[in-house]
Amino acid sequence: MKHILFSLLFIATVSASWGQELKLPALSPNAKLSQDFSTSSIEIAYSRPSMRGRKIFGELVPFGKVWRTGANAATKIKIGEELEIGGQIIKAGEYALYTIPGQEEWEIILNKGVGNWGADGYNTTDDVARFKVKTHMSDKNVQTFTIVIASITNNSCKLEMCWEKTKIIIPIVAHNEERLNTSIDKAITNPQIPYFQAASYYYETDQNPEKSRIYIDKALEQNPKAFYMWYLKAKIEKRAGHKKEAIEAAKKSIEAAKGSSFEDEYIRNNQKIINELNK
Repeated sequence: MKHILFSLLFIATVSASWGQELKLPALSPNAKLSQDFSTSSIEIAYSRPSMRGRKIFGELVPFGKVWRTGANAATKIKIGEELEIGGQIIKAGEYALYTIPGQEEWEIILNKGVGNWGADGYNTTDDVARFKVKTHMSDKNVQTFTIVIASITNNSCKLEMCWEKTKIIIPIVAHNEERLNTSIDKAITNPQIPYFQAASYYYETDQNPEKSRIYIDKALEQNPKAFYMWYLKAKIEKRAGHKKEAIEAAKKSIEAAKGSSFEDEYIRNNQKIINELNK
C-alpha cells in the first residue's frame, strides 16, 4: 500500500513539475501596442487569432453580433487625453473595444467593461460611444488579426484593424491646437526658452507663420552654428515667399553642417531649396 501511495505521489510531483515547465505556443497570442500621439499616447491590448484555413467574417465571426475584436479577453484601448474617435468626443481613460461586423460597415463600440472576458458580461448600459465605419476590402488575406495606429500627424491618426480581406479604419483627432498654443506661450516665458521647438511646431502645423519666423530667429541668436536651425529657417522663409532670406539661410545651413556626420544630408536638402528658388 505504501509502495502504491509513494508511486502516485512521485507521478503527481513529476507531472506538476512538467506542467510548470511546459509552455506551448498560444493559438491567439497576446499583443500590446503603445503609440505616442499628440501630447500623450494610445495603448491597445488584444489577442491575435489567425485564420488557420477558416472562413472568418460571416462564419467564425458572425455578421450582426457583438465581437470581442480579437480573441480571449475583450480588446482594451487606453487614451491619455480627450480625443475625437469616430466623430465622438471620448474622455481620457481605458475602454473595452467591441465591434459588430457587417458586410458593408462595422459598428464600433467603446464600453466600460474592461474586465469582461470576450463578449461575456457585455452590457449596452456600459456603452460610452457607438459609431459606424465602412469596410475596405482587399484581394490579399491578412492571416493574423492585426491592429495598428497609422497616418500619424500632430493632431490626427487612424486606428486600423485588418483580418482576412477586411480592413476597418477608425479616424482619431486630437483637438489640441488651442491647448498647445497656450502651452507654448507659457513655456516661452521660462528660463530655458524652447524657441526652436516652438518654431518647428508652428511650421509643421502650418499656422502662425509670423511666430515661427520670430522664434527661429531667437533660436539662432542663442545657437548661430546650429545647421538644423538654419535649415528650418530656410524652409520657413521659403514658405513665406522670402526668396533672398531662404537662400541665405540654406547657404548658412550648408556651411555650418560641413564636417558633421549630417553633412551630406543637409547639403542635399538645402541645395534642393536653393535650386527650387533659383528656377
